[in-house]
Amino acid sequence: MTVMTTNSVADAKDSDARDAERDGFAGQRSDEPRRTNNDPRQKQGKQNQQPRRDKRDVHGWVVLDKPIGMTSTQAVAVLKRLFQAKRAGHAGTLDPLASGGLPIALGEATKTVPFVMDGRKRYRFTVCWGEERDTDDTEGRAVRTSESRPTADSIRQLLPRFTGVIEQIPPQYSAIKVQGERAYDLARDGETVDLKPRPVEIHELTLVEHGDNSQSVFEAECGKGTYVRALARDMGRILGCFGHICALRRTLVGPFTEADMIPLEQLEALCNRAASGEGSLADALLPVETALDDIPALAVTRADAARLHRGQAVLLRGRDAPNTSGTVYVTVAGRLLALAEIGNGELIPKRVFNLNGLTASPARNNESN
Repeated sequence: MTVMTTNSVADAKDSDARDAERDGFAGQRSDEPRRTNNDPRQKQGKQNQQPRRDKRDVHGWVVLDKPIGMTSTQAVAVLKRLFQAKRAGHAGTLDPLASGGLPIALGEATKTVPFVMDGRKRYRFTVCWGEERDTDDTEGRAVRTSESRPTADSIRQLLPRFTGVIEQIPPQYSAIKVQGERAYDLARDGETVDLKPRPVEIHELTLVEHGDNSQSVFEAECGKGTYVRALARDMGRILGCFGHICALRRTLVGPFTEADMIPLEQLEALCNRAASGEGSLADALLPVETALDDIPALAVTRADAARLHRGQAVLLRGRDAPNTSGTVYVTVAGRLLALAEIGNGELIPKRVFNLNGLTASPARNNESN
């Protein structure tokens, strides 16, 4: 992070996931009689309901170590409930069968989600050889099988073909839209979808373990839009033995590493302690600006901060004026104020932050600096 000061004059898909196809949305059944406001049963139900807890302003990031079996949408709902937060969203869907880092933005942190989603991601995954499945993971049915198994040498020789910018065809069971329909919906209906190859970037792909030839463990660092399931599928086809993902863990998302992750059980325990006055949920939050590590920071005066907060541009001049252009995040007295653009000698606010409410504790702020 580059920090600048000025005496100027005068402000959410990891592609390798399919939460949308699994996330159930509760609603009224089509064959269920519709109840009106005059329905006495509805009024009685409302009287028996427990009073809802008031939602509050919570701002910051929680990097959940998502357990296997939980969808990303479910994880967001759980954290929103634990923090009683008004707003929440995640930065890159993680497959229910996968574990690992799921960054969840609360409150004003939702304004910084795109910066996390555009960052690199690192995965550790296991490929089971000998079987290709229609979903490219353990949930699907086998569509191709082989008695052949790859050697460690044959795998290592293949890896350079999957490093750098490559063309990748997304899985049939993916959230990509085809003429307005999700690919996984069409696949469920028995249709074969003609998905076009698209460029993705794989920065690093290494073979970590190769035991009895039936399974291999890999680590991959890749850019936005990469499907790890498709990676396993394509390697299996070229090796002539077929393959599918049988274990997947995300270890890096943008600026968030495994050191930032909090298991759900630990988070729930912290919530219980906070409810009894023995701790604070602020200890689980990372500052909103953690997502902006790759963006220069610009400190402004309180007078300029007032203009930016009103959505007004600020002129930049004098010897301390920054000689850069593009996006910066603006601070005043060490506090995040806005995302802004520098151009033509002006600082133009694009996103203004209002951080009134629960934010990261001072200790977490120091960790992020």
